[in-house]
Amino acid sequence: MKNIDTYDFSGKKVIVRVDFNVPLNDKFEITDDTRIRAAIPTIQKIREGGGAVILMSHLGRPKEGPEEKFSLKHLIPDLNDKLGTEVQFADDCIGEQAKQKADALQPGQVLVLENLRFYKEETKGDEAFAKKLAELADVYMNDAFGTAHRAHASTAIIAQFFPEEKLFGYVMGNELKSINKVLKEGEKPFTAVLGGAKVSGKIEIIKHLLDKVDNLIIGGGMMFTFIKAMGGKIGNSLVEEDLIETAREAIEKADELGVSLYIPTDTIAADKFDNEAETKTCKAGEIPEGWMGLDIGPETIKNFNDVIENSATILWNGPMGVFELESFAKGTIAIAHAIANSTEKGAFSLVGGGDSVAAVNKYKLKDKVSYVSTGGGAMLEFIEGKQLPGVLAVQE
Repeated sequence: MKNIDTYDFSGKKVIVRVDFNVPLNDKFEITDDTRIRAAIPTIQKIREGGGAVILMSHLGRPKEGPEEKFSLKHLIPDLNDKLGTEVQFADDCIGEQAKQKADALQPGQVLVLENLRFYKEETKGDEAFAKKLAELADVYMNDAFGTAHRAHASTAIIAQFFPEEKLFGYVMGNELKSINKVLKEGEKPFTAVLGGAKVSGKIEIIKHLLDKVDNLIIGGGMMFTFIKAMGGKIGNSLVEEDLIETAREAIEKADELGVSLYIPTDTIAADKFDNEAETKTCKAGEIPEGWMGLDIGPETIKNFNDVIENSATILWNGPMGVFELESFAKGTIAIAHAIANSTEKGAFSLVGGGDSVAAVNKYKLKDKVSYVSTGGGAMLEFIEGKQLPGVLAVQE
């Protein structure tokens, strides 16, 4: 497969699928530029190698064609600054103007195409639409890991028009390398920390990880389905009744495989879902009626920290409690710091999934872990063992 580090870009026009789906405020200013920053090394590598860059992305979820608030033109000033050049913009992603601007591009120049999802053909994976995008360039590069699990026109279908000239950018390459490092090459002991609200979103991950990990830590709202499966009383805590049997099976499977399963022993319970609620610490399986568990308790924090700080490989997906509310953030903060400490001592840590990424950013720990994944859904599907269309299309 072609490699970005050794590829000769001189004189080539490279169409790059990036993930510029970034949040904008009501003045159309970017409020979190993480995804744009991640793509800069890829863009600069092409430019420095004598290539011209055509960037394509989606932004938001436009329902019926073009909408001002979803236009990629709002990103141009930020890209000008980050790339140190005047970035051009085509107010359509296909058609005459896009073709003329792409044809006129000189080495080192950058063109941004308008939002791909202004066309329904993008998400439908329409081949004719993909072909029109392909006609703008000599080389196809996928650097949008966040959309790699979608078989869209720009993420998978377009690759067939570049049988020889297709490759991954740095974001995509680093994501795949980091996940493979955890799942296939990770040093022991390997600990997975899973949190978040629901078991339903994590069942396949739990199944796929059980024969790979040494320790599996369960936190967040999903812990109460496990605690109820073990016969605990959980009061008004979040529970998925239809998955209690599935949780029980996971507990048995972990035991069978010799995996140490860590389920919280205490919790911070509240009388209502509110930052100002009355709270108390109680045993995780003895929550009084009318109360709900909203964070892991101090004993659990200590137990989880001990496991994490003695791990060589760590995967973290999902917070330990309702960390958006300050009263219930202690568990997530403690786990984030434990992962950072373990990383400092030499462990390899991969953090992925929207809320975990938000947590490491919020607590300024992004640079204290080994890798922060830019693609929540794509990372989870990859960990579940699924083939990602955006990855396969380039590898084939």
